Amino acid sequence: MTALDCFHCGEPAEGDPPITLELEGEQRRFCCQGCKAVCQTIHQEGLTGFYDIRTKAAVTPRELTPSELLRIRELDHPLVQQSFVAPVKAGQEAQLLIGGITCAACIWLLENHLKQKPGVHSFTVNHTTQRARLIWSPDQTSLSDLLIAIHELGYTARPYQADAAEQALKAEHRSMLIRLAVAGIGSFQSMMLAFPLYFELISDLSTEFVSFFRWFGLLVATPVVLYSARPFFRNARRDLQSRHLTMDVPVAIAIGLAYGASAWVTVFGGEEVYFESVCMFTFFLLLGRYIEVQARYRAGLTGNALAGFQPAVAALVTDGEAEIVPAHQIRTGDIIRVRPGETLPADGEIVSGASTLNEAALTGEYLPETRGPGDTVHAGSINGENPLDISVTRAGAQTRLSGILRVLDRVQAEKPPVARMADLIAGKFVGRVLILAPVVWIGWWLAGADNAFDITLSVLVVTCPCALSLATPTAITSATVRLRKLGFLPTRGHTLESMNTINTVVFDKTGTLTRGELSLTGHQISGNLDAATCLKIAAGLEKQSEHPIAKVFHGMPSVPITHVTNHLGGGLSGQFNGQPVFIGHKAFVAGHTSACEPEGEPTAGMEIWLATADQWLASFQLDDQVRDDALDAVQALQGMGIQTILLSGDRSGHVQQIAKQLGITQAIGEASPERKLEVLDELRSQGQRVMMVGDGLNDLPSMAGAGISVAMGTAADLTQLKADAVLLNGQLFQLVAALNTSQQTRRIIRQNMIWAFGYNLCALPLAAAGLVAPWLAAIGMSASSLIVVLNALRLSRSSTTTIGSSEPA
Repeated sequence: MTALDCFHCGEPAEGDPPITLELEGEQRRFCCQGCKAVCQTIHQEGLTGFYDIRTKAAVTPRELTPSELLRIRELDHPLVQQSFVAPVKAGQEAQLLIGGITCAACIWLLENHLKQKPGVHSFTVNHTTQRARLIWSPDQTSLSDLLIAIHELGYTARPYQADAAEQALKAEHRSMLIRLAVAGIGSFQSMMLAFPLYFELISDLSTEFVSFFRWFGLLVATPVVLYSARPFFRNARRDLQSRHLTMDVPVAIAIGLAYGASAWVTVFGGEEVYFESVCMFTFFLLLGRYIEVQARYRAGLTGNALAGFQPAVAALVTDGEAEIVPAHQIRTGDIIRVRPGETLPADGEIVSGASTLNEAALTGEYLPETRGPGDTVHAGSINGENPLDISVTRAGAQTRLSGILRVLDRVQAEKPPVARMADLIAGKFVGRVLILAPVVWIGWWLAGADNAFDITLSVLVVTCPCALSLATPTAITSATVRLRKLGFLPTRGHTLESMNTINTVVFDKTGTLTRGELSLTGHQISGNLDAATCLKIAAGLEKQSEHPIAKVFHGMPSVPITHVTNHLGGGLSGQFNGQPVFIGHKAFVAGHTSACEPEGEPTAGMEIWLATADQWLASFQLDDQVRDDALDAVQALQGMGIQTILLSGDRSGHVQQIAKQLGITQAIGEASPERKLEVLDELRSQGQRVMMVGDGLNDLPSMAGAGISVAMGTAADLTQLKADAVLLNGQLFQLVAALNTSQQTRRIIRQNMIWAFGYNLCALPLAAAGLVAPWLAAIGMSASSLIVVLNALRLSRSSTTTIGSSEPA
């Protein structure tokens, strides 16, 4: 950038008179008033560091047209925001796609500029995906004002849509494939010339012929360096400007030195050229990186696979007729029709129809679940054999599937401590290599070696810490994808790493170890009617009520009951074959029958009675049942050497009964939220590393005090939001799979780190000794990276955990 270029965007500043601004005692020139205004804003907000750390000139700001302003203002409409905005505790959260970002400094400027706006609680941008997460208070500022603020800096912002992101990703893959093809063609062409010379298949070549070979090599290598290797140079420049060394720095130096030296020898004469090494090095580097990106994409790193479960259209039912409308137009209270084979576009409740739903996208459970009128269903589920009419309760960004997508985005944006450590080591390693390489060259040059330059190139190439940088993130990503398939969703970046240290699991009871709903566990007959008839009478009475107790009998065979009356807090009465019948608590029924109360042993759980005006007919025992896989899960955890504790606020007797049934030796009942937190503090003081599993709002304090907190999929939204992981399908045995996966992840990371360090420690002395040619160093480095990626991808294999097994298949 020259003195006559625009200080902000680098374009020629040709105005007459020139557009200038005095900054820090110097006159700065600008190409337009827009660049000047942006520069003034940056200085007024104290963000001048942007100009010190940027590696590319900023984009030229453009004034928005009235129609563009109108389209941005339309994004404030609640109906429009349904597709990309979700309510959060601090206000509203939006997913945006940012355009115009050229380097890390752009992100720094955007984040700091937006955070100074009133009402903005958080604004973060992911450099790789260029996706932004914005949290703001609508009562203090509007979304359109914030988007306009982004545009005024010269960038663009629009709502994130999975389809648009998918198209951008495909364009990136296509560009990478073209670069790889150019490098591959260059490698083959240059090796065709170099191979005969290497192995002396052609002798007595004239000087003119050798010169022709070199010029042809220069012609082939130039597009490889200027086009295929361009990302390495761009990234290296960015890293040097930000003083953060990555593997692209030695790569760019090696390619640049080899190409520059070869071009010099070609033009002015000399001994050796390295065009074939330049081409092959670039080709193998790009090949390794392309395979890595493809593997990570298949593992679901972008989350677009889940987003694909959200259909673009829906069938809106109006006056009994279905009309196809865009899915983002669906609102709460609408009735939509979902035909067999279609994907649900929104959360809701079935109004009519019964079918099976495949909810694998949400829970990881591959077996279809039967759903009928009154049942809750979620977006992303696939309808089975019958059409369903559904009343929408949540649409757009408020659906459960959208919430899962936001959690995945957050997990991928967070970098666990082990990954940060690997990046730090890789940065320091690069710094040491950059010091070592010239030392090796000086040593060989002083020793009179003709191939000192070759050896230095090999050192730069072979020690590139690609494998070291990939060792941890690929393993964490693969493990996260695997767990999501099983129905265990980590919601924090540290979850997997922290789970590996767990030695105590504390369970809540109701809704966690038990189903959290009453069911019929037994009955006693007291009158002259058989059990089947008594059950039918009870079902006929309870059919008229929506009380949780009544729901136990819903769906059972019943007989017609007339004149049903609901007695608040007592029970129900009605007429069966002209005779009054009563059902409810014992005291209520005793007040409506003249018969003496029957004697019987007290039972666990809840007991309700059925009687006529002159006869006790039956009693029914209701209780909250233990989950089907709770016993297997507890036994598997104990088999792994993990201590299990039951900690509940329910009455102590029932807690002890459940604990005995599941083989849990330590159980604490009647515990308030404060008492639960005290128990966890005591465990931590004893050196225990605790995982807390719960589902209620009363579990929040204790879950916050645990090392890892896991919320059941049926838990309240706030509980799931605060938890470190969510058990989407409610299958407790997946806790065993999650703990096993965390241990496997640790082993994979350790293997990758050992391989990465071992490879570099072995390859470095061999390269420094002159035993590795530059092209062979490129193959070795790429192979090392590929081994690390493929080893990590073993974690993402789809697995089914079977009851009774402590290890995922």
